[in-house]
Amino acid sequence: MNNASEILSDLKADKDFFVGIDSDGCVFDSMEIKHKECFCPEFIKHFELQQISKYARETWEFVNLYSKTRGVNRFKAVIRTFELLSERNEVRDRKVNLLNLSSLINWVEAESKLGNPALIKYLETIEDSVLEKALMWSMGVNNAVERMVTDLPPFPLVADSLLKMSQFSDIIVVSQTPLEALEREWKQHGIDEKIKLIAGQEYGTKSEHIKYAAVGKYLPERILMIGDAPGDLIAAKDNGVLFYPIIPGSEEKSWQRLYNEALEFFRNEKYKGEYEDQLLAEFENSLPENPTWGNKV
Repeated sequence: MNNASEILSDLKADKDFFVGIDSDGCVFDSMEIKHKECFCPEFIKHFELQQISKYARETWEFVNLYSKTRGVNRFKAVIRTFELLSERNEVRDRKVNLLNLSSLINWVEAESKLGNPALIKYLETIEDSVLEKALMWSMGVNNAVERMVTDLPPFPLVADSLLKMSQFSDIIVVSQTPLEALEREWKQHGIDEKIKLIAGQEYGTKSEHIKYAAVGKYLPERILMIGDAPGDLIAAKDNGVLFYPIIPGSEEKSWQRLYNEALEFFRNEKYKGEYEDQLLAEFENSLPENPTWGNKV
């Protein structure tokens, strides 16, 4: 077991309930600005997509904001975006030679802690221009986020909800955002005080965060994952625990429902079943799987 897993495993259950909560797009209204102003411009620059920038941007935003891959790890997002670009008639018509991402695909499949530290360590053992581009892009994204994304407050009722759930739950942040950015954002807005641990991409996948931090320490019906992306739901399902969706486009209403209603269902162990199923159905219908442009994939 590595250090990150040990830190999660060493967390003690101080309360009877556990809540894992995502950050970007869930607690903070930061997805749009991060992807449109930081991720995507750096993506076009470092992966040499200037000739098809319009389609690269549209595809990147679909993958990361407006589809069932919303919230996916950044390196997986690069791969998915390239897959969709390669299938677009507009890209084929322009005879653009997309980079071969096979080395990135192989690294993503082999590595669970998909962040800059792991990629830097891997590049010490191998020379690969595509992986070097991926690292430079990722570092560029982090720098752009630090410059651009400032003073974005949490959604209304986030602080109140954290206070309410902290009365009976241990809480950790479960995210694929780099740890440095998470700690800065949560501390800046004073909402880190009720948090037991902030786990970023350096701690592994979201499924691993919940597995090591909560499974076996709390009853399954007393473990809740809160998130805005299908990957958050997968992390909950992987561990057989409950899920509460922050619906993209209806974030404020979702937080109102959590604060006014859902937390009481959870605390009284009446969440699982009909109530959760209704929320999951609403969440499932909120994001499409396939794009609607010209040639459908």
